[in-house]
Amino acid sequence: MLIFPFIKEQDEYYYAMFKRNDLNLWQAIAGGGEGDEMPLEAAKREAFEEAAIDSDSDYLRLSSTTTIPAKNIHGSIWGDIIMIPEISFGVELASREIKLSPEHAEYQWLTCQEAAALLRYDSNKSALWELDYRLRNGRRGIDENKDRVIKYYS
Repeated sequence: MLIFPFIKEQDEYYYAMFKRNDLNLWQAIAGGGEGDEMPLEAAKREAFEEAAIDSDSDYLRLSSTTTIPAKNIHGSIWGDIIMIPEISFGVELASREIKLSPEHAEYQWLTCQEAAALLRYDSNKSALWELDYRLRNGRRGIDENKDRVIKYYS
């Protein structure tokens, strides 16, 4: 899961970016599902574990998805599982206060352009761009977009 916390102040959106302790890179909240968790459940759990974000917060599932080699995440392939899906979400926060887990050294609130400049992976930049676009232009169309993507890969 990839989760972008955001806040709106006046007419501007800001996104929380997190600096990881282990990889020395900036990213959104990231993590994987456990057991039979559905994507939204996993996103809520990861956001709570890494930034103490309340599970009752308003989550927005994005149509941005990608796959990541299992080897890059866990150092090995899991039997037949060689690629892991990365599903993206936005989560609206009421304040800028975030309680960091030990996984992160620091966080910053940034505009979309500033945040994108810190991100390493194109999939993360694409998801951030989609979130910012949808927030500024209305959230509609996400389900239709996901359905078209699914049809393309069917």
